Amino acid sequence: MAKQSRLNNLETRAFAGDKREAILRAAIQVFAENGFFNSKVSDIAKKAGVADGTVYLYFKNKDDILRSIFDQAMALFIAEARKEIELLDDPKEKLRRIAELHLEKLGADRELAIVFQVELRGSTKFMEEFSNAAFAEYLNIIKETFIEGQQKGVFRSELNPTVCAKILFGALDEMVTNWILSKKNYALAPMAEIVTSVFFDGVLQR
Repeated sequence: MAKQSRLNNLETRAFAGDKREAILRAAIQVFAENGFFNSKVSDIAKKAGVADGTVYLYFKNKDDILRSIFDQAMALFIAEARKEIELLDDPKEKLRRIAELHLEKLGADRELAIVFQVELRGSTKFMEEFSNAAFAEYLNIIKETFIEGQQKGVFRSELNPTVCAKILFGALDEMVTNWILSKKNYALAPMAEIVTSVFFDGVLQR
């Protein structure tokens, strides 16, 4: 009986996790299609195939859903970025891989990219919290890698690591924005090579 009870609890948690994921995915689609401010919780519930009240079992309100989309996506990206750069020794290659991952992930999910680049930026409340732990951690990964490169004599020692981290992030961010707004159909991921080539031209030790 105890074993069956544990199995039932595991199944319940898995089912709850599936519902939460379904709601988040539906929210990404609804926000990307209608815009955050024009979207309703009922729209998300309908898209997810659940009752309106079910959404409130997992999220406080629409703002909480938007914040959860950001937090989850950033947590997954940061975990993968840290895992991949641990396998590399060259700080230059680490930054290149971070740039590639940034554009690969958003380039593979246009709806998520729209939410990140347009809908998140349109919320003043969210923008006030934009330098939260997840975003700060991402910038810190870039900063730490840059400092490592300075210590190894790869990057110019006189440059401010924080500023350089923001410059690289800003360039990648702009590439994603251009991609979602462009009427041309092109792959986003290859832009990482262009961005990093220009960046390294300015920061490499001569």
